[in-house]
Amino acid sequence: MEGESQTDEAPARMSSLTSKLQAMIRIRRKYQVFKARRAELAREQSRTAMLHRGSTGPEIFTFETTAAGTVASPCVCRRKKNSFRAQYKGLSPAFNLPVQERNRAKSCLFLLSIIVFLQVYNAIENLDDHLQKYDLEGLEKTLKREVFGQKAAMENIIDLLTDYLSTYVHNKPLVLSLNGPIGVGKSHLGRILARHFRSVTRDQLVLQYFMLHHCPLEEKATMCVQDLASRITEMVNRGESEERIPVFIFDEVEFMHKEILDFLHSCFQANQTNEFLNAVYVLISNIGQGEITKFVLQNSSSSAPFGRQRGSHELVKQLKASLSKYHPVWKEADIVPFSLLEKAHIMDCFLDEMTQEGFYPDSSHIEHLAGEISYYTAGDKEYSMNGCKQVVAKVNLL
Repeated sequence: MEGESQTDEAPARMSSLTSKLQAMIRIRRKYQVFKARRAELAREQSRTAMLHRGSTGPEIFTFETTAAGTVASPCVCRRKKNSFRAQYKGLSPAFNLPVQERNRAKSCLFLLSIIVFLQVYNAIENLDDHLQKYDLEGLEKTLKREVFGQKAAMENIIDLLTDYLSTYVHNKPLVLSLNGPIGVGKSHLGRILARHFRSVTRDQLVLQYFMLHHCPLEEKATMCVQDLASRITEMVNRGESEERIPVFIFDEVEFMHKEILDFLHSCFQANQTNEFLNAVYVLISNIGQGEITKFVLQNSSSSAPFGRQRGSHELVKQLKASLSKYHPVWKEADIVPFSLLEKAHIMDCFLDEMTQEGFYPDSSHIEHLAGEISYYTAGDKEYSMNGCKQVVAKVNLL
């Protein structure tokens, strides 16, 4: 009985083993067919890509034709130490250029460096040429010699003029607003600027406009605007033809009529023809003198209340806000505040005026005259209430 059962189990195990083997064979055949189809599809895509590159773009690789007429692969792939490395025919493994082409590339790079250097050097020389036209170094020396007690303001003005006049291409005019109390040197500076730019350019490129002299009556404001527009147009056109920048100096702006302020505001905009963008406007007024006086007296303990780089940021921001409320023309301007003058500066004014008038500059006499001026007192410092306004009158009485 036992032998018969073993005899029956053997055919059953053989049949199950045979069925599994047949299933494995079928799976292997299907895999081979699938693999062959994928290989054929890959060859078709590669052949199409090669034909497309050959018809639309420049040749990158050199294809060699075998004896059987088949195209050899541009790449020879080698597998070494589990790494894949492609070597292209006609190129070294490091893709280095031949020695002759490397030398040529170095020469071209050296030549390009020389060209860039010459262009930069030429640009710097052009900037220097523009500045030499206006002799700003001479202007700076004159301001230091003739304007007293306004070191920060003079440095700000020279910096602004240097930045603007260093090139002839601008996107808007330069507008300087000189604001401060009476007698601190604003009008005196305007006369120095007019004199200097007339000497380095031409008289026809400088306009000095005094409101109380040129247009005192409001009913004639329209005629004044027409005359001013004609003169500005003539000067900017002349400056364009001569490649020089005209300078317009407006004094006593606190008396300027609104119609003229509106016209100047239109001249300061960027949406104009090129000749109107190359111009310097200087507005001189005592508007904002209250804010400046208060700021100086509150900061009298500082050795330089206005500091460097366009004055105190706090004061300039405050002046900008108050002046813009007065008229929007000041939104386009760089504000340059003028400080109160100390007693030592008043003595310098007396010394300069007496020297010009031919008087012997006796120090005790000068100190006596300076003592007759009214002053604000802040700490250990004294600031003149009227600047040097009374100096000329007192010297004339000597």
